[in-house]
Amino acid sequence: MLSSLTRPRALAVCALPVLALFAVAGLAPLPFVVAQPGMTADVLGEHQGTQVITISGAPNRKTEGELRMTTIVATGPAADVDLGDVADGWFRTDRAVLPRDAVYPAGKSEKEIERHNVEDMEESQDVATRAALSYVGEDPAEVKVSLDLADVGGPSAGLLFSLGIIDKLEGDGSGGDLTGGRSIAGTGTISADGKVGAVGGVSLKTQAARRDGATVFLVPKDECSDAQAELPEGMRLIPVTTLKGAVESLRSLEKGGKVPSC
Repeated sequence: MLSSLTRPRALAVCALPVLALFAVAGLAPLPFVVAQPGMTADVLGEHQGTQVITISGAPNRKTEGELRMTTIVATGPAADVDLGDVADGWFRTDRAVLPRDAVYPAGKSEKEIERHNVEDMEESQDVATRAALSYVGEDPAEVKVSLDLADVGGPSAGLLFSLGIIDKLEGDGSGGDLTGGRSIAGTGTISADGKVGAVGGVSLKTQAARRDGATVFLVPKDECSDAQAELPEGMRLIPVTTLKGAVESLRSLEKGGKVPSC
């Protein structure tokens, strides 16, 4: 009985169940994923040997500079993430711990999630094309756009796809490039009427962009604070809410005008 034990021994005996509980918790899978900066791709150029944007039915410009879409890489929906993984992710700037349901649809198998992500990307490409052609005043029945970006899922490249199409068709509208010869990265969904939507993992995407040489990052305005959290040195943030606003900001950046900031 505890009454017959010395105080130190009694404390040790009481601590054993607590320590066992922590040990079990440390090994038990938790409903999180751990994400890190992923690949980037210049939508104005090639990815894995294939041109990302191909346009027929209208003259194409030769572009300078880069428009880089950005990604994150997360542990899979079936991967075991334990307390140690979560703690490690919380204390590292190049990792993020996210609720699993915020990254993957609940109750879906890995194959279903993969199919869902592919469908999201395909729909995003169609919408990005419609938004871009509407912006430049081209008829979708006459101008055909093909977007090819292998092994990437989800809708977060929509804004960069639209900007890439616009740059290839009309540039800045004055004979120059939207990029001004810079390496510009960004993220954001796009709607057919040109509204930019929020995405996840922007602080990791800015790191991926800076790693691959970008100096300017277009971020959905509502996510400015997230993007500023771990902003790499030498990276300039430009908040955007619409496709039109993004184009105008890039034009102002090229010409040395006033550019919005977070």
